Amino acid sequence: MPEPSMPDPDRRRKPDGPVAHVVLYQPEIPQNTGNIGRTCVAVGAKLWIVRPASFDFSDKRVRRAGLDYWKHLELQAVDRWEEVTDELPPPRMFFFSRFATRSIWDVTFRHGDSFVFGRESTGLPREIVGPDDPHALRIPTTGNVRSLNLATTVGIVLFEQQRQLAHGPQQT
Repeated sequence: MPEPSMPDPDRRRKPDGPVAHVVLYQPEIPQNTGNIGRTCVAVGAKLWIVRPASFDFSDKRVRRAGLDYWKHLELQAVDRWEEVTDELPPPRMFFFSRFATRSIWDVTFRHGDSFVFGRESTGLPREIVGPDDPHALRIPTTGNVRSLNLATTVGIVLFEQQRQLAHGPQQT
């Protein structure tokens, strides 16, 4: 019996830019940012940081969490939210919030999508996204958990996008 064929991991990388854009709005925990940077390198995503961050990017906790992968990270830090929206197309921008009414499982992701995540303590401000915005998404959890760790959430989102790109959206 022949072995099942594995999807080609390079098939999801197109020459027209990063597979995804991960935007962290004013991150607060350096270890989360380091882990998110490492995940971005793993899938070929670009990391955007909207300042102010609550730490310096040279912080040893960021470097330790990012390990030696940090040098491979495509990173862009900006001072204002508008700098992100000027460069990334809003129709394919998704905002993650525990208050969103739509689930991550309701969306078909594409190459080059942008995923926006808020501060660890307060999330995204309402002037950026409201819970009923059609581009606001949540990761379903039980009622016993307020929210997931930011690095975990980014990992779930990026690898769901990778799964969809490699195998197509899940059929129901």
